[in-house]
Amino acid sequence: MATTGSFKCVLSAALKSTASQLLRSGSKAELTAPCFSCQRRRYAVEVGVKKSTKLRKMLLSPELEFIMEAHSGISACIAEEAGFQGIWASGLSMATQLGVRDSNEASWTQVLEVLEFMNDACTVPILVDADTGYGNFNNARRLVRKLEDRGIAGAAVEDKLFPKTNSLLDGRAQPLADIKEFALKIQAMKDAQRDPDFNIVARVEALIAGWGVDEALKRADAYLAAGATAILMHSKLKEPKEIDEFLKAWQNKGPIVIVPTTYYKTPMQHWREQKVSMVIWANHSVRASVKAMQDLTAQIFKEQSTVGVENKIATVKELFRLTKDDELKLAEDKYLPQN
Repeated sequence: MATTGSFKCVLSAALKSTASQLLRSGSKAELTAPCFSCQRRRYAVEVGVKKSTKLRKMLLSPELEFIMEAHSGISACIAEEAGFQGIWASGLSMATQLGVRDSNEASWTQVLEVLEFMNDACTVPILVDADTGYGNFNNARRLVRKLEDRGIAGAAVEDKLFPKTNSLLDGRAQPLADIKEFALKIQAMKDAQRDPDFNIVARVEALIAGWGVDEALKRADAYLAAGATAILMHSKLKEPKEIDEFLKAWQNKGPIVIVPTTYYKTPMQHWREQKVSMVIWANHSVRASVKAMQDLTAQIFKEQSTVGVENKIATVKELFRLTKDDELKLAEDKYLPQN
């Protein structure tokens, strides 16, 4: 629930006592305030349903759910328009679009800025790839508060060491965190959250590190007991043998999220039968955009003309539509003096 301090941007000292009374009474209609961004981001409430609640329902749903990678406001908007009910704010994708490596070279405050634009651009919940929580338990619990401030619905944290190493890199050491320490980090994040529906997804990297299914099971048990909403079990093999073995031993003790970037040929019906909760399409939008930009810029450079590409790219009008310029026009008609 919002606190009186949340309204400092719109309430004078004389109105604070009145606001406190309204907050205690639980009245929503009387709390309308002109601070547009503050009101919109309060746990990202849309039509009375928190984004965090929407994401939690997806994670706990008996049906297989899907969320799509995004890395910017416009890619989040596009994913929502395509029909996706949730967004994966990929660490790899956000780092790539910033032109840096996925090794925590972008600071967590820079990631927060990207997330703020993403959340403002879409109405569906965002699960952020929060790497290791950007440090120890103290960094991670502070991160939770800042994510909540921006309306982000949940954070996926992985049990590796800071700075992180991307899981899909070949031949790189993938050192893992101590199980107890990471479980306590999850507990600290849970204790720090103000929104009871904020989601913490514990990403187990035991299979990535080559430590085997037994280790993955041990870690998943500990993290679920620590308060994680769901377990993300990661593998970079081209066949889902490890994931299948884990799921068989897991026996549906809690929601499981998978990221089939490398084992993408496995039919989705297979995961439905295995009672997987959610599939993340983890980096495909940024990969598509990189390929498109490479092809486009090479062609323009070669031909010294845009004649050959105009029918392959979005119109300027489409950019205006996606960024909701029509809303600005209506607002100008309402709020600017008419001559």
